[in-house]
Amino acid sequence: MTTLLTTLPVPVPAAVPDAVATAVSRGSVLAYLVAALLFILALSGLSRHETAQRGNSLGAIGMGTALVATVVVALTSDPGRGVWVTALLIALALLVGATIGTTLARRVEMTGMPQLIALLHSFVGLAAVLVGFNSYLAPDPTALELGSFHLGEVYLGIFIGAVTLTGSVIAFLKLSGRIAGAPLTLPGRNWLNLGALVVSLVFMVVFLRTPEHSTWSWVALVAMTVIALLLGAHLVAAIGGGDMPVVVSMLNSYSGWAAAAAGFMLDNDLLILTGALVGSSGAYLSWIMCRAMNRSFVSVILGGFGGESQAPSPRPGAGGGEGAAPEEHREVDAATVAGMLADAHRVVITPGYGMAVAHAQYPVAELVEKLRSRGVRVEFAIHPVAGRLPGHMNVLLAEARVPYDIVLEMDEVNDELGDVDVVLVIGANDTVNPAAEEPGSPIAGMPVVRVWEAREVVVFKRSMATGYAGVQNPLFFRENTQMLFGDAKSSVEDIIKAL
Repeated sequence: MTTLLTTLPVPVPAAVPDAVATAVSRGSVLAYLVAALLFILALSGLSRHETAQRGNSLGAIGMGTALVATVVVALTSDPGRGVWVTALLIALALLVGATIGTTLARRVEMTGMPQLIALLHSFVGLAAVLVGFNSYLAPDPTALELGSFHLGEVYLGIFIGAVTLTGSVIAFLKLSGRIAGAPLTLPGRNWLNLGALVVSLVFMVVFLRTPEHSTWSWVALVAMTVIALLLGAHLVAAIGGGDMPVVVSMLNSYSGWAAAAAGFMLDNDLLILTGALVGSSGAYLSWIMCRAMNRSFVSVILGGFGGESQAPSPRPGAGGGEGAAPEEHREVDAATVAGMLADAHRVVITPGYGMAVAHAQYPVAELVEKLRSRGVRVEFAIHPVAGRLPGHMNVLLAEARVPYDIVLEMDEVNDELGDVDVVLVIGANDTVNPAAEEPGSPIAGMPVVRVWEAREVVVFKRSMATGYAGVQNPLFFRENTQMLFGDAKSSVEDIIKAL
């Protein structure tokens, strides 16, 4: 939402006739108010399945309104430079941005949305850094009147932008599989982070108390930028795969504050408001997700979770000592699962990232329709951090036109799973792991969907590998659990044929 706005400075029109300047000023203020209202309505709409599409449309209209207003202000702000030159530069920027955005939107599949969003966050951080340096080199006349306050805006804007930039790039590389998802646990990593913050504060004092554009002011600003870049990379590199959904929303918050900082430097009220909306909503979403995982936001930032895979636990009754026999799983075929579903009265489906990878949402929707036509009660149990992105599973199911009223949150289903005949776990792993209820487990205390309480559980997986958090799942070895190996989409299609 904020990336394009950060790249377009909005100076106050002063070198145009009074009537034109007044009209542009009033028109831009009105347009910005309308855009801000649309952004707020968009956030409100995105909070519910039924209104999400409308919220997305309102946000797009608001962004279009803001862009038009920004372009008009830019064209009338400095006639001495030439309207046509300004128009050409703006058109070129819009063309490049629109081309990149359209190409990515067409090529990137839903499974790639988390890493795409992380990459887009890095653009916001980069824009904040560039705006900060530009504002220091060529400050607006209004900014000069603020003195040290403006220098503080520049310093903090560059710091937040730099942390967002490299943190988002590392998140993109992790989510796309270009680097390992395991956390980077350097010795004394928390002290390193604290040291980076303290040194940055020292440089801030140097930057504010030395003459502008002096050698020491530049040394302080550039040194802080390098430290912030390293800090952003280290913060996200130290966060393991199990916390990556929180990282995405956290970086969304960072990008909002970076945009707000750029708004202060550009004296753009809309950019400040938009950045604050994005920053606060991202922070609140991160808090909600941390609560859903029974983890504190600080523990996520400090990282380290999801680093080591756990070996399978000993078989129940075999004892936990040395030499205990490993557990064994049971396999099942599609025809048998079809028979189980045909005899069931109530079925719950718990999806995960594996469903997204296999593009199985469409045959799953068809399976649901067939079961409901037979009188079977079918519902979905969605864990708050299922997938790699907040609301990932909800979007996939909405895309496949699954009715909203049967897509339920984890808390709405958990207490009733004992009355369920069959649970289909399609591509989920960490979110259905009973190890979360075992003290000492790496995911101990994390709320999970208690699918093992159902009469029968069928787990769709390609192999017995652990989930993204790297923690072994005892669910696979329970007596009422059977494994259906293979591609989830093909497996569901085979079940539909057998039905």
